[in-house]
Amino acid sequence: MLGRPYRPRVIDAALRRALDAAGAVVIEGARATGKTMTGLHAAGSYAFLDDPDVRRALEVAPRSVLEGDTPRLLDEWQVAPELWNLVRRAVDAAIEPGRFILTGSALPADDITRHTGAGRFLRLRQRTMTWWEKLDGAAHPVSIAGLFDGERPVADMQAGPGLDEVIEYVLRPGFPAMTSLRPAQSADRLRAYIDDVARTDIRRLADVRHAPDVIKQLISGLARSVAAEVTYSTLAADVRAVAPTIDSETISGYVGLLERLFIVEPQQPWTPRLRSRARLRTSPKRHLVDASLAAAALGAGPRRLRQDLETLGVLFESAVIHDLMVLAAPMDGEIRHYRDSNGKEIDAIIALPDGRWAAVEVKLGGPQMLAGVESLRDAIAQIDTEFVGDPAFRLVVTGTGPILTADDDTIISPLSALAP
Repeated sequence: MLGRPYRPRVIDAALRRALDAAGAVVIEGARATGKTMTGLHAAGSYAFLDDPDVRRALEVAPRSVLEGDTPRLLDEWQVAPELWNLVRRAVDAAIEPGRFILTGSALPADDITRHTGAGRFLRLRQRTMTWWEKLDGAAHPVSIAGLFDGERPVADMQAGPGLDEVIEYVLRPGFPAMTSLRPAQSADRLRAYIDDVARTDIRRLADVRHAPDVIKQLISGLARSVAAEVTYSTLAADVRAVAPTIDSETISGYVGLLERLFIVEPQQPWTPRLRSRARLRTSPKRHLVDASLAAAALGAGPRRLRQDLETLGVLFESAVIHDLMVLAAPMDGEIRHYRDSNGKEIDAIIALPDGRWAAVEVKLGGPQMLAGVESLRDAIAQIDTEFVGDPAFRLVVTGTGPILTADDDTIISPLSALAP
């Protein structure tokens, strides 16, 4: 419909279920993550709210914008937030579900109109494409849902890609329109994306008094700290290179705006009961919307990443967390992290609504997989499993490693093999 074939996405099945269950579904996510194409793929008709003709219709006969075959896609609804109540009333007046799909790349300021969607609207988060989606699947997929159901993968000692391929996959953008670009082209597009966020997108949400370079420097600071617990004061110190008097409170506000644009996503801590007197760390980790965007913000291309495995490891961990967020979403899973005052950490906890959970450790290189197995064992020993239950599975995700199951039942898999 927009001149490009549709590439199936993990979110498609969740969207179908949501349309069967609610009168309206809201697909939220950063700009260029594919929300419009996903919505069009499921829609019976559509209206683009940033189209001048549609805007004029909204002024003269607003209810006419809702008319059309269902599901009716209303793209970029936040351009006309008054539409929210019209959709709510139309949903209330109908019996059948699946009336509307709303897409939005920014959260409007929270007000009473958004709260009135309770029971009528379901929200889905559309992130950039996973490795599974970008690489069109794997020869021997390792299903996250299957692992929760007790499945164990068939060993494949050759499953993992080489280091150069891992670098290529980290740098390949998950934004659908950029996946086929050459590295230099995608780097240019990603830097332009960051520039647009700093110059235009963030200013649509609030009166930002600092120059765009300040927002760009903040994004670079966040990129340096992806997959880490970073304080606002640390980010402020970084940004003072271009804004000497900026304070932590201002930085906090700007990070909040980037979260409303879905450019930044927090990974909240997991706080189970412990066996020991250790204290749990309760700060979130923060990730940019795509590991390739973080790399672009850092100016990190293939040559630098081959020489700087520490930076590559950080970007790779962020890519793993991103993919787990997408792959666990069909089960309504949340991705959290665990860290205690004894220094025990778990990179990712997959927590399901029914109480089941899984522990995931990330290691860039296949030879590090044994260290990952031991790290998971030591950290889980601190957790009161009599209270929260044993993990449904333990998983070490590598960049270059094989697919296998260790003697203690820990699964080892490269990120390239992880599937829904």
